[in-house]
Amino acid sequence: MALKDAQPAADVPRPEVIVDFKCEDGVLFVVLKNTGQRSAYRVSAEFDKPLYGLGGTKRISELALFRRVEFMPAGKEFVQLVDPAAAWFRRRGPTRFAITLSYADREGHKYGERIIHDLKIYRDLGYSKILHAGAQYESTD
Repeated sequence: MALKDAQPAADVPRPEVIVDFKCEDGVLFVVLKNTGQRSAYRVSAEFDKPLYGLGGTKRISELALFRRVEFMPAGKEFVQLVDPAAAWFRRRGPTRFAITLSYADREGHKYGERIIHDLKIYRDLGYSKILHAGAQYESTD
């Protein structure tokens, strides 16, 4: 008889939930994804500081998406727009975030992750692309 709090063997497939950021065509997104091989239950993500987006008007880190997702099948991904990257960096908000995730598998085994992101990499690596994309956005208005 298995104990509910006991962790499954290391070679048993499990859910693995992450929060990640991506920058596509000069637009910054935050992603909640189950990269594991099994469904995750009662998923929550807590940011160490607020993540504001949409021109600084929306507290993205407080969306229901990050407070509680009851069920995430393997491979499920939620993508939330943050801002055009150039605009986000112009606001000079925090660039480093520590995100603590908690979730469980079907049997009730609990998992926790802590992921640290430094968004400066998107400013430094994609600067010319961000400027180019921003110029395109400005010229179409």
